[in-house]
Amino acid sequence: MVKYTLRRLIQSVPTFIGITILSYLLMSLAPGGPVRALTFGQNTRPEQVERVAKQLGLNDPIYVQYIRWLLGDDWMRWDSDGDEIADRSFILPLDADGDGVPEPPGERLGFLRGDLGRSFFERRAVTQVISERVGATMELGMASLFLGVVVGLPVGIMAAVRKGGAFDNVTRVMAVFFNAVPIFWLGLILILIFGSWLRVLPMGSRCAPVLTGGCPPIYMRLEYLLLPTLVLSTGTIAVFSRYMRASMLDVIGQDYIRTAKAKGLSGREVWFKHGARNALIPIATFLGPAIAGLLGGAPITETIFSWPGLGRVGVASVLQQDYPVIMAVVIIASLATIIGFILSDILYALIDPRIRFN
Repeated sequence: MVKYTLRRLIQSVPTFIGITILSYLLMSLAPGGPVRALTFGQNTRPEQVERVAKQLGLNDPIYVQYIRWLLGDDWMRWDSDGDEIADRSFILPLDADGDGVPEPPGERLGFLRGDLGRSFFERRAVTQVISERVGATMELGMASLFLGVVVGLPVGIMAAVRKGGAFDNVTRVMAVFFNAVPIFWLGLILILIFGSWLRVLPMGSRCAPVLTGGCPPIYMRLEYLLLPTLVLSTGTIAVFSRYMRASMLDVIGQDYIRTAKAKGLSGREVWFKHGARNALIPIATFLGPAIAGLLGGAPITETIFSWPGLGRVGVASVLQQDYPVIMAVVIIASLATIIGFILSDILYALIDPRIRFN
């Protein structure tokens, strides 16, 4: 298992590098750009726009910008203040252009050395921007995934056991409904009912406004987590319950289930102990990638409920075309996807002892 996991991690490195190259290319080719957003105004002169582009290094070819993001700029000279007196080649002589005023190399270390750069708009390190919000996204994502598994799997089992009954029909209709309803519409309806009309739950945010110290522990603000978790987990519950029902129906007709019944075991022990474990094998395919799926659905939910998470930062950085922040969000999402698929393979072996990875 360890060798297999290490081999999969090594194989994922080229995939990850390819994702970063493609993402950087698409991001750079998008219309507009951070320079236009930063210099927007009637009184902005063309030379000011060019100076900002030189300061950010966005007037270089795309491949140079990518290499600088990947490897840093502490080994190359470039025009950090836009005064056009810097040698931006990849060679580091003292004064390559002979003007007598060479600028020192930059201070960025690059992604491979743990430096994600600085945000163009917030003027601070991207790692600081991400670290302030990734906890909120993980909190919401793990809560919704937990709710989806705890509710979806038992509902699927009971629907299979009571096939054709009232419970099966109701859960099927509810699964189709919640899988089809847009997240933003459901979130707004819940805010209107529980936040505006009944006023029993907060309408948004992660916690009550505080002066210092941030939000209190999660057990002291569960009311703020309830609605966004419910909205984000509805799709997970619907998908898991339907797949678990289909998988459980295949297991129910197996010989060992009939044998367990013949031995006089209770229905709960037969379905949940003997049947559910084998029925979980196909579900393992969805459990791993569901982590990345939560990151994909979180921006809408976080925007509706004013949740200060990574999703809102990603949306804002795309609108502003804040390249360093966009790449940080892409890195997190791609790593979550790769790790999710590896976890799916590991779950196969944990659920079914017959599966071995040689």
